[in-house]
Amino acid sequence: MDYNATTPCRKEVVEAMLPYFEHDFGNPSSDHAHGWMAKDAIEEATTTIANTLHIPENDIIYTSGATEGINMVLKGLAFETNGKKRHMIVTSNAHKAVLDCCGYLEEKGFDITYLPVDSQGLVSLTELEAALRSDTLLVSILYANNETGMLQPLSKIGELVHANNSLLFSDATQALGKVSLTPVFEHSDFACFSAHKVYGPKGIGWVYCKPNENGKALPGFIHGGGQQKGQRGGTLNTPLIVGMAKAIFLAQENLEKETKRISALRDFLEEGLLQIDQAISNSTGTHRLPNTLNVSFPFVDGSKLLTALGLKVAVSNGSACKATSVAPSHVLTSMGIPSGLAMASIRCSLGLSTTSEEVKQTLDIITTAVERQRADNILWEQRYSKTEQT
Repeated sequence: MDYNATTPCRKEVVEAMLPYFEHDFGNPSSDHAHGWMAKDAIEEATTTIANTLHIPENDIIYTSGATEGINMVLKGLAFETNGKKRHMIVTSNAHKAVLDCCGYLEEKGFDITYLPVDSQGLVSLTELEAALRSDTLLVSILYANNETGMLQPLSKIGELVHANNSLLFSDATQALGKVSLTPVFEHSDFACFSAHKVYGPKGIGWVYCKPNENGKALPGFIHGGGQQKGQRGGTLNTPLIVGMAKAIFLAQENLEKETKRISALRDFLEEGLLQIDQAISNSTGTHRLPNTLNVSFPFVDGSKLLTALGLKVAVSNGSACKATSVAPSHVLTSMGIPSGLAMASIRCSLGLSTTSEEVKQTLDIITTAVERQRADNILWEQRYSKTEQT
């Protein structure tokens, strides 16, 4: 129940990659037969991704994953401006990779506005419009929230941002393979993705970028070798790129059917969890990922709950990228959820192999764990005593 953290490689993906680890192992930059075969494989993979997602091949830059992509876009654009535009807007519920990047840029003298969100985690278009300035270089929007699944209205956001002559970057990592990416590609200037969120290999991802009038959307981020038009140097990882292309193709091929199946399972799980006394849903909006739900349990110690669940069912109380932190989820607190309640929340994210039987087992396990936690909580007992007195 934690597929938003990562996914296993599909069998077809592994099979597609295997030849390029051993037999067709050439460096795609080498000028001989082995290199040509690797280069052809990468070009074919790029064509597959572009055709599957209906975007130009030249708009794809391969990276090691979304975190590198975030750094490439935010830092690259910031330092390219030479001080002409030093203001960026980022949502307060952004992924930690974005927030850490912005913290670094603030240390370098850039002005960052952290845009608040409402109780559903959505951006206020009125507040966004008010935050835009003449020196606003970029607006960074997390399209699909990894903890609640909520989807931002990118089309309306894009209209405001572009009317201000600013750029729009969308962290769409969690959306890949789960919902249509048309809003991302139509309204964003940049977006980032990771293969391991869509049953592909870890360590590979890509940045989508629309070229500017000079034909180059981003400055060089990693220098050395001149690969990828000089925007990201280094030997291209042929097997992982091939595997990612296969994973994206398979995900998009079955998107409609899988969305219906997994949405039904998510709703069944959510409805069951909300039968637990006082349980609160943090992700009840209509526009959200089909596989994600987030529920809080008052009068429960969140860390103890996760420990109790850990050997039986894999869930989380936030992003895997902040697992070393004991603070409550910044995503939930940004929505106005009190820290204590945020700490007593869990995220469930379903995947390809999730079955109705697993959902039923998960409901039983979580219900029992919550009841046991509350049985040892004096505040829970006092709450009912006060209710009876009233």
